[in-house]
Amino acid sequence: RFLKRTTRFTHRFAASHIFHLVLGLAAGMSTARATNAARAALPSTLLTARTFVVKAGIATPSLRTHPRHAATPSRTLLLSKRRAEPSVAARPAAWHGGGITTAGQQPLWRNQSGPVGAGAGGLEKSQSTAPAEETEVDSLCQKISFIGAGNMAKAIMGGMIRNGVQNPENITVFDVSKEQMDSCCAKFPGVKQTSNLFDMINTSDIVMIGVKPQNVEGMMKDLQEEQKVNGKLNDETIMVSIVAGIPLQAFQRYLDLKYIVRAMPNTPVTVEQGCTVWCATKEPKMPDDKKAMISRLFSSIGDEIYLEDERFLDMATAISGSGPAYVFLTMEAMIDAGVHMGFPRHVAERLVMNTLLGSCLYAIQSGEHVSKLRNDITSPGGTTASAIYNLERGGFRTTVSDAVWAAYRRSLELGAQDSNVGPGRHGVLPAFWQKDMRDDSS
Repeated sequence: RFLKRTTRFTHRFAASHIFHLVLGLAAGMSTARATNAARAALPSTLLTARTFVVKAGIATPSLRTHPRHAATPSRTLLLSKRRAEPSVAARPAAWHGGGITTAGQQPLWRNQSGPVGAGAGGLEKSQSTAPAEETEVDSLCQKISFIGAGNMAKAIMGGMIRNGVQNPENITVFDVSKEQMDSCCAKFPGVKQTSNLFDMINTSDIVMIGVKPQNVEGMMKDLQEEQKVNGKLNDETIMVSIVAGIPLQAFQRYLDLKYIVRAMPNTPVTVEQGCTVWCATKEPKMPDDKKAMISRLFSSIGDEIYLEDERFLDMATAISGSGPAYVFLTMEAMIDAGVHMGFPRHVAERLVMNTLLGSCLYAIQSGEHVSKLRNDITSPGGTTASAIYNLERGGFRTTVSDAVWAAYRRSLELGAQDSNVGPGRHGVLPAFWQKDMRDDSS
């Protein structure tokens, strides 16, 4: 359907140009003058073209801003310094891509009816899960290994491969489930699997642990026993944990590794729009070249933020780690309300998803405080004011805040730390936080 519309428009465009050219010749103009007259008529035709492109849905902006796009500012600058960005029309071509499709791809939304994500009428993923065409890849390091082949590991692995950060032949995966390893290797041809965990760690530059929190201690004890038999592990190996709640000292207790990284990615890394917060061991301090290696790894799946203090990781878990679930629940409530009012579900989904996407882009580009943006929308005595009143009366802010604090406390509990923190518990924060917050220089 799209190709037919494009062909029809191209024919009209060409016919319009030829018509004005012939008209000029028939009026006795020279060929040069007739050509110039035809060109002068182009703006109105091009305006029609622009309208067509927008209506076709192929000019929707995306958030994708990876460092490999040289003309695009990094998302770190966008979010930390909140610099104003160019308008959608003024953005470089490299800005477009990623989770939202642009010219040459399927439109973000199709006009036919149908549920989102179910083919026609739905939100279609443009991000291919298969590796890109084989090119010469300058790998990040000689070997990256994954302990655990779950969804997060696959998302990180896919981002590295697609963006040329690591060659699939230089990636190895280990999982207690042979089925999971087979699935991972089938999804990313070239990735190797192994059943010898100790040797895999010993021969890797980076090892990423992505297992369930309750399985970490058992795995560490097994490795500790193997160290007694086979000798120490390669102390130059960087171990990266993406396990929620488990502190660095839990790994240092069992393994004789110098460099251990704790990171908290979130599920949008699946479409390379994630936000990963990470820190590293302080003693010994990780060299800058190794930090740059980890930074490049996480940049391949979205934004990455390095923090010196590990205590922020549990907070990040509560905000960015669990945050997508809060957003999805809000989306679900808004969609269900739309259906209740009478919208077909696929229309309600389209309205809500585009509203959230556009609001995030607007907040990033404007550089304004979100409370000001909200006030700009809230007209006196209007519909938004009525909605905000009911949200506030229902304790919306407090409920969201309590949810974030609950996630933070649970993250502390997973790391066997004191979770009796938060509003009404030992004041607001423990004593060391009170001191640190007086000099918030990080």
